[in-house]
Amino acid sequence: MSIIMTGGGTGGHLAIIKAVKERLVSKSLIYVGSTQGQDRSWFERDEQFKQTYFLSTRGVVNQGILGKIKSLWMLAKATVDAYSILKKHNAKVVFCVGGFSAAPTSVAAILARIPLVIHEQNAVMGSLNRRLSKYATAFISSYDTQSPIKSYPIKEEFFSKARVRDKIKSIIFLGGSQGAKAINELAITLAPWLHSQNIKIIHQAGEKNIQSVVEQYEKLGIKAEVFGFTTKMPDIMASADFAIARSGASTLWELSANGLPTIFVPYPFAAGDHQYHNAQFLVEQNLAWVMREKNIDIDEVKNIILNSGDIRTKSRKLLKSIDKDGSQKIASLLTKIATQG
Repeated sequence: MSIIMTGGGTGGHLAIIKAVKERLVSKSLIYVGSTQGQDRSWFERDEQFKQTYFLSTRGVVNQGILGKIKSLWMLAKATVDAYSILKKHNAKVVFCVGGFSAAPTSVAAILARIPLVIHEQNAVMGSLNRRLSKYATAFISSYDTQSPIKSYPIKEEFFSKARVRDKIKSIIFLGGSQGAKAINELAITLAPWLHSQNIKIIHQAGEKNIQSVVEQYEKLGIKAEVFGFTTKMPDIMASADFAIARSGASTLWELSANGLPTIFVPYPFAAGDHQYHNAQFLVEQNLAWVMREKNIDIDEVKNIILNSGDIRTKSRKLLKSIDKDGSQKIASLLTKIATQG
């Protein structure tokens, strides 16, 4: 009897798999992902999985006609392979987090009549999850009022290190491990003013941008903590009093769990503009701010940072906006379905 976990390509999807699997006590966890994207680097050597498979797949969207045909052919072949994997391991439930990596195994689960549980990370449903949701035994989304589980599955460390922010003594710029040009430029523009306010700068510039960003700070004569990829994000985030960040789902909910007030600058080319809608979900509850890249107002950013009363209010409300049992609830649901199957 196995619980199959599938989906990924990007860190946002894979972080869900990681958070949930750590709460599962099953000794028969199987991961099925793709040879493309970040799947291998995350889970190929993960000892919690009894076995991992990486199928030859790639995304269908943003492809030309010939590219779409090739991608669909790869999908069909991978689905046949995934069907064999499900049967081989006597799969009782498939947990899908979306992304092109998830397509073959999720379709195979439907064909094999194996219960399918889908987790949607974003406020705008991904194309695969949208197509598969009607076949799902359970559909989970923190933005959906009908969802059986609303708590977002993130690591407990973000909760344990949470605190109320009263005054801004440090600010973190989060552009992701690949960096974000707009956030990097905003950080450099604000740096002299932040320095004059005695506000420490922590800056995730992206692996490829570290040297150039460090050089820009050096030209300004300003010390800043600059990094790219890190496994210490809970600690780094906890050390900051304010954030300016992209609004991918994992980042958004990690910031919320930590009680860290944030101005979100959504990636403008995200599918379905989902990063903007993720941020807007919090803005509508008076929990955050959002600015489009093209509409960043430096004076407004400064005014927000200086308003300690609003910072404190949002920080306190953020700590109440998400429960820390999301991963456990999803793990319990998967275990229940697998046991009943």
